[in-house]
Amino acid sequence: MRQLNLSSSLLCMVLLLGGCQSAYYSAMEQAGVPIRTLVVNRVEAARDAQQDAGDRFSSALERFRSVVDVPESELSHTYDALADEYEASQRAAQAVHQRVDAIEGATDALFDEWEGELDEYHNADYRQRSADELKQARKRYAEMLDAMHAAEQSLQPALDLMHDNVLFLKHNLNAQAIGALQPEVERLDARVAHLRQQMRSAIERSNTFISTLPE
Repeated sequence: MRQLNLSSSLLCMVLLLGGCQSAYYSAMEQAGVPIRTLVVNRVEAARDAQQDAGDRFSSALERFRSVVDVPESELSHTYDALADEYEASQRAAQAVHQRVDAIEGATDALFDEWEGELDEYHNADYRQRSADELKQARKRYAEMLDAMHAAEQSLQPALDLMHDNVLFLKHNLNAQAIGALQPEVERLDARVAHLRQQMRSAIERSNTFISTLPE
């Protein structure tokens, strides 16, 4: 049994690393996991990762805001806290990128299967209705992906601001440095507000896309 499990694991690795996406999705369907389920799971995972990233960046912003009022004697501790927030935000952003990337392969496979099955209809009306639903699903998918990519693009500018402020504080652990951070915190505030707006839009698109997929 252990050897069988190992062989199954190696097969999955070969399929994935070899780029045999169609074989992978076919194997999943044979195992009782429809492509639609994979798509929905991956869209939901990306949606949740974006929500987590938005929360993570908001938490980092609050930490950056607090630095303005920190006594000079506590600056070293404050730097450590801000550096931790920046690293956590980096990880959250990376999770968003990975989740969004994972959606595309599964969704392409779903649409290919859907389109290929249109010719199996004997009822012309059903075939046309299904084709119309496929067209709508593709449209919603494109809108969702655009929103997700826009949200992704809003992550890096916020990360860049955090990085610069953390680095500046690292090299200038004194009260003058803290005073200079005030306008940067205000810029970060605006950037995070924009990021959260982009995330909300992407999440709404994700929910709309999921609702258009046939059961």
